[in-house]
Amino acid sequence: MAHVADKPVTKSGTWKLGDFTVHRLGYGAMRLTGRDAWGPPPDKDEAIRAVRHAIDLGVDFIDTADSYGPFISELLLKEALYPYPANLVIATKAGHTRPSPSEWVPVGRPEYIRQQCELSLRNLAVERIDLFQIHRLDPHIPIADQIGTLRQLQKEGKVRAVGLSNATLEDIEQATALITLVSIQLRYSVANRKNENVLKYCENKGLAFIPWAPMNAGDLASVEGPLKVIATQVGGSPAQVALAWLLQRSRVILPIPGSASVLHVEENCNAAGIRLSEDQMARIDQFAPPPG
Repeated sequence: MAHVADKPVTKSGTWKLGDFTVHRLGYGAMRLTGRDAWGPPPDKDEAIRAVRHAIDLGVDFIDTADSYGPFISELLLKEALYPYPANLVIATKAGHTRPSPSEWVPVGRPEYIRQQCELSLRNLAVERIDLFQIHRLDPHIPIADQIGTLRQLQKEGKVRAVGLSNATLEDIEQATALITLVSIQLRYSVANRKNENVLKYCENKGLAFIPWAPMNAGDLASVEGPLKVIATQVGGSPAQVALAWLLQRSRVILPIPGSASVLHVEENCNAAGIRLSEDQMARIDQFAPPPG
C-alpha cells in the first residue's frame, strides 16, 4: 500500500472497543458489493483500491457482514488487505439469510449462527473475529439461545468481542444481562434520530454506538438546507458536514461510511478534520427531525 503522510481519520479521536482502541471514523464494507448488497461490485479493482486507500488514510475499524454479497464483502476484504495491518479491527455480523436481493430474513438458530461464524473465520482468513455481531435478532428464537451461542463462541476463542445490530432497547437490556456487549449498531443520522434512546443508553453504559446510513441527510442537504449552507462555510460538502455532526454529536458514536470509490473514501475520511461551531451544530439541530 502507498504511504500517505496525512491520515485524516486520526483527527476523529479514539474509542475503546472492548480490548481494542480504534479511531472513531471507520469504514462500512457493504458497498464492496453490487446493488442492494448483492453480488460483486461493478468495478472490483476500484473497490479494492478504495478499501486500501481507507487504510492509508488512517481507518483501523472496518464493519462487514456475511450477508453482504453474500460473503463477497468479506472475501474482497481478505483479497485487498490480507495479511492485515496489526492495528486493524474487523467486525462482521451473522443472523440474516438472503433468499434474494430484496430479502433480509433473520435466522437466529444457534447452529446457524455458529455455522456463519465458522464461514466468516474462513472467508476473512482469521483465527478469531474481533467483533462479532448479531445482524438482527430472530423473534422466533429466545434471545437467551442466540446470545448463549455468542457466549460459547467467545469461550472457544473464535470471537473476541460481541455486539448487536438492529436491536430494540428492550432487546439490548435483555442481552446485557447475559453477556458483555461492546457495541450497538443502528440506523442513525442527522436526518434520522429515531434511535436517540439507544444512543443515550450507550452513553450511559459506555458502549460504542455504530450508526449505519450515517450520511443520510434528506432535505437538510438541499440547496437551502443547513448542511449545504454550513458546507460552504467550512469548505466541505454536505456529506462531510453530516459526518462531522455525528462525530461531535456524541463521544460514543463511531460512524462507518462506506464507498467503493477512492474519491468518495477520501472525501469521507477528510470529514474527520471538520470542526463545527456551537452555532452550526445548533442550526442543524434546529432543522433536524425530532427523535422518535
